[in-house]
Amino acid sequence: MSSRIPLSIVDFSAFFDGERPADAFRRSVAMAQKAEQLGFSRVWYSEHHNSTSIASAVPALVIAHVAAQTSKIRLGAGGVMLPNHSPYIVAEQFGTLEEMYPGRIDLGLGRAPGTDRTTLARALRRPMNAAENFPSDIIELMHYLKGESLVPDVQAIPGRGTQVPLYVLGSSLYGAQLSAKLGLPYSFASHLFPPMLEQAVKVYRDNFEPSEVMSEPYVIAALNVTAADTEEEAHRIHEQMVRQHVTAMHFNGRVTSDGEVEQLLSSAAGAQYASMLDYYGVGTGEQVADYLQSFAEKAHADELMLLVKGPTTQSSNHSMELIAQAWGLDPEHTAGDPTTWRR
Repeated sequence: MSSRIPLSIVDFSAFFDGERPADAFRRSVAMAQKAEQLGFSRVWYSEHHNSTSIASAVPALVIAHVAAQTSKIRLGAGGVMLPNHSPYIVAEQFGTLEEMYPGRIDLGLGRAPGTDRTTLARALRRPMNAAENFPSDIIELMHYLKGESLVPDVQAIPGRGTQVPLYVLGSSLYGAQLSAKLGLPYSFASHLFPPMLEQAVKVYRDNFEPSEVMSEPYVIAALNVTAADTEEEAHRIHEQMVRQHVTAMHFNGRVTSDGEVEQLLSSAAGAQYASMLDYYGVGTGEQVADYLQSFAEKAHADELMLLVKGPTTQSSNHSMELIAQAWGLDPEHTAGDPTTWRR
């Protein structure tokens, strides 16, 4: 079991009908506490805007809230959508977190807006071409965190000298090429965008350029999981979760009839939405562990990031327990930053 790669969690901070975001935050705290207890390496929170079911619009605040109620598990953004923000503000935010919770903070960086075009242009007030500055924004951010600001007479305080580890997030070849060029770790969003996983990881590994951050590449690959006491129960939950995902993607919170949902599920659009969850480990704890092992080999991953899917907090917690036991996670293990051991 000691040769198993680390397992981590991605948490969307979801809330459901009749709930408020506060309910999602309570669940996020409980999930991180459970993940810490079981020996998972880290929990990441993603930036979404104008969503009717996702509360993590400001990952830095969610991280601060969860970090105050956990003790050792690493917490991070998976990720901050950098084109939405000034690199200076991001350096201050995550520098503050690192000063508060030293050695526990990660910063994953994405290029997508994390929202619709109207929200991006009219509410966030960001230009449509802001993503074109993603590479230079990362470099500027890196320099703030090192204490070597590229802007004369301006330092990020807090932020300067914290060296918060950066991860490039992606679902295409662009992120793979960029993280390889910068010598940064790479995280692929295969839990929602599976098609280019293998090609992107190969591009990243083949083109990786050693940097002062890391001498070797490091890949995190994400996937969906549901474990239960029986295979039948796991597959029942899996079907429910796929149905929920397809409905949410198409109707975006609009009230629908059973007939509309069934029609969608049998359509080409429904099949396309369902295919977003192609990488999905389902079954007993041992069956999911076997799937994780084969997926890790397929993805050439150094770490797996799990989106634990279940209809209730209890079922998700039990899923985590079964997977942790089958994988052989060590509750005494304290996760580190891969950039510190790959220099």
